[in-house]
Amino acid sequence: MKPLEESQALCRSEGSLFWWILSTICLPFTLPHLIFKIIGFIRERKYRECLPGKVVLITGASSGLGEALAHTFFLAGCKVVLAARRKDELERVRKDLLALHTTVVTHSPVVVPLDLSDINALPNKVNEILQIHGQIDILINNGGISVRSDCLSTALDVDIKVMLVNYFGSVALSKACLPSMIKRKQGRIVCVSSVQGKFSIPHRSAYGASKHALQAFCDSLRAEMAEHNVRVTLVSPGYINTALSLNALTGTGSQYGRTDSTTASGASPEQVAKFILKAVLRDEDDVMIAPVAPRAAYWIRHLCPPLYFWIMARRAQKVDSSASKDD
Repeated sequence: MKPLEESQALCRSEGSLFWWILSTICLPFTLPHLIFKIIGFIRERKYRECLPGKVVLITGASSGLGEALAHTFFLAGCKVVLAARRKDELERVRKDLLALHTTVVTHSPVVVPLDLSDINALPNKVNEILQIHGQIDILINNGGISVRSDCLSTALDVDIKVMLVNYFGSVALSKACLPSMIKRKQGRIVCVSSVQGKFSIPHRSAYGASKHALQAFCDSLRAEMAEHNVRVTLVSPGYINTALSLNALTGTGSQYGRTDSTTASGASPEQVAKFILKAVLRDEDDVMIAPVAPRAAYWIRHLCPPLYFWIMARRAQKVDSSASKDD
């Protein structure tokens, strides 16, 4: 065979191999993904027109991601209800919304101070909002606290407090909102979890446990509410550049008071808020908002648990070693 013919035959062979890989390996994964993307885009455009005038209750709205969510949904024309413990900070957010978005047709935000750990008072807070607006279309369970401590050094009271705020507070508020949503046959519960609700890392046992519990609650609630047309969206972000680590608890319950490097280099609250709005508009059930590393950890945890456990053990040793040097 001549060199030219050999070259042509090789090209044909490589071309056949390329198309075989594309048709047998790539297409089964990329085609459904592309279809879901197109469906999501159509849904987003459709539901964006229905969003103005919706009543959106946001917990943890006094700062960080909650504040960014308030701006995002306010700009979308929603009737925003700001909820958190610090009334003065909620009033600041309310004033900022009205001052910064004067050219947008909006509704005056409502401030409702509440403490997620006071679960018995939450139904009355929901009734207060219902008396003002008559309905709650979207509840965004965003408020929460974190912990920086190993399991052995974490007092049981701290475990209880984190679970009370992050899990039981969200559950109690959701249960208080659900009857009116079920009666109207429409509504949405959005729970802001964490990638640590998908897989656990060292020195976050209390926080991870509360987010794992929230994941399970949402999965059960989503199935139960399907017949009532009440939707449930679970959002699992990675690190966000907020004051979460600064306000986190230590094992003794005191304030951690430091911003971790991972938190400082995290996504901006505004960026994550826009992703959450998009997830709501696209009617997504479970969405992870995170870079490559956390996504890889998630799949390693499920596809190769021994490797994941080894990596986490190494990480725990590294953190313990760094803590010893700091001491």
